[in-house]
Amino acid sequence: MRTVVEKSMLGRTWAVAEYPGTDFGSGMADNLLQTILMARGIGDMAAMEKFLNPSIKEYMPNPSVLHDMDLAAKIIADSILNGEKIAIYGDYDVDGITSTAIFVKYLQSLGADVMWHLPTREGEGYGLNINAIDEIADSGAKLIITVDCGISGVAEVAHAKSRGLRVVVTDHHSPDTELPNADAVVNPKRSDDTSGLTYLAGVGVAFLVLVALRRELKSRNLSPDMAAAVRNNDLMNYMDFVALGTICDTMPLIELNRAFVATGLKVMGLRNNLGLRTLMDVAGIKKPSVYAAGFALGPRLNAAGRLDSASPALELLLTDNPLIANDLAQKLHQMNQERIDIQNAIMMRANEMAQKSCQDGRCSLFVCGDNWHGGVMGIIAGRLKDKYNLPSCVATRCDGVINGSGRSIPGIDLGKIIHDALAAGIISEGGGHAAAAGFSLPVQNECAFCDFLESAVRNQLDGTTVSNEILADAEIDAGGATLKLVNKLSALAPFGQGNPEPTLILNGAALRYATTMGGGAHLRGAVATSSGNQLAFVGFNLAGTPVGDFLLDDANVNTKIKLLGRLKENDYNGRVSAQFFVEDIAL
Repeated sequence: MRTVVEKSMLGRTWAVAEYPGTDFGSGMADNLLQTILMARGIGDMAAMEKFLNPSIKEYMPNPSVLHDMDLAAKIIADSILNGEKIAIYGDYDVDGITSTAIFVKYLQSLGADVMWHLPTREGEGYGLNINAIDEIADSGAKLIITVDCGISGVAEVAHAKSRGLRVVVTDHHSPDTELPNADAVVNPKRSDDTSGLTYLAGVGVAFLVLVALRRELKSRNLSPDMAAAVRNNDLMNYMDFVALGTICDTMPLIELNRAFVATGLKVMGLRNNLGLRTLMDVAGIKKPSVYAAGFALGPRLNAAGRLDSASPALELLLTDNPLIANDLAQKLHQMNQERIDIQNAIMMRANEMAQKSCQDGRCSLFVCGDNWHGGVMGIIAGRLKDKYNLPSCVATRCDGVINGSGRSIPGIDLGKIIHDALAAGIISEGGGHAAAAGFSLPVQNECAFCDFLESAVRNQLDGTTVSNEILADAEIDAGGATLKLVNKLSALAPFGQGNPEPTLILNGAALRYATTMGGGAHLRGAVATSSGNQLAFVGFNLAGTPVGDFLLDDANVNTKIKLLGRLKENDYNGRVSAQFFVEDIAL
């Protein structure tokens, strides 16, 4: 590791990984890819080749490696062949919606009698609900399959069993000490599971269950019609949903997830699903990408569950009627705008509270307001986490109860903290994973939770402080930041959690000009490079910062600077060029 900048204009230290034998000369682009991969723990050529060409065939495990998988497949197959009604119980976020969608679509394609239930965020809350289980039992269903939930539903599963229902739990959230007494529990995070697939989203687990189910059905003595249905229904057709749920649940894009997303984006590009195609058109998406899925499709699908019920989002993914698809897509688009308005109003107040907490030298953030809309807590927590580089929890206080969501930074396992707080009796409900979690607690425990969160974060830091160091993937001359390099770096895609876009340090640039855009919050401009060309740049949310003040000062034109950020393709009026997304600068 080599320090490049001791203190940038934003007060950060820049460092870069170095490896013997790397040479960014004539073969700069190829060597740069190798260096980035080595920095990400991919050190030999075979592993690099596999990473650069992700395929489900290469990464797909035998589903049986997951504990209870074969049992789950047998139970579901028996239920289908016995003609029983099956209920799919999902969640109100994109991961839960897509998990429900692939199960419902596949079971319907086999002629199964299937129903579904998505809980409401405000009315039922996350996870299994006793009243909903009673409604499912009263409808005549014999089997409940949970997707992206259920692992914490010990009492609820027991109630379902008392009503004569069989229960198969499929989930990816961290379990409590006691597992629900379901007929099968498929979760890579259960302590006795040795699959190593803990990075999967709920939809990834659900997909593997369907793979195992299809294999189980093919082993049975099926009727000709059922055998044809099993044979003709290709599970790869659902990869667009698997990719969407994986991206939107911010799962690490490594190994099988990487293959899921790479393949799923290709399937999404075929535009075969009517609802997803319609939503893409409404959102103005021409080419599917991780960014489009995470920041355009995901928020619109999530908006329904955040403001009311997630049912319209699921109905959109399931419908075959163009008129219904258009109505639902437009409704989700409008609801997302309402969500943005609500979010912005709360964000202003939450940010004021966070600034005061930061002045106290805390290692974590907890902000809580009266009657804030619970549907935007996670989004605001993510914004605060990004802005202050601290694990952040945002909550709403209503009727004697606090409900909130948290988002964490690398190195801090927020899911464990929430589970420990639950075990300690500080919160009444909670769950999640390392990067994100949800929780509920009585108002009288608010201070206790705030103190517990801070203490737990400090314990995980173990005497260190939250790092303000930026580790870049490589340092290059600004003259090499060309469209050719952009195209080379695209081989590392799909980018996302666990595989971010490469962060580069550019040397030898001279400021040419800068101006504001986007209502004055953002910057755009250009620098001159050693090759004699100009490189365009943009800087989001940099106006009003030391970086913005420097770049907008005419006295600094022609000053040599270092830039830290990401190199991307810019397509403007049919002209494609390289553009640098500036995150920080230094002299």
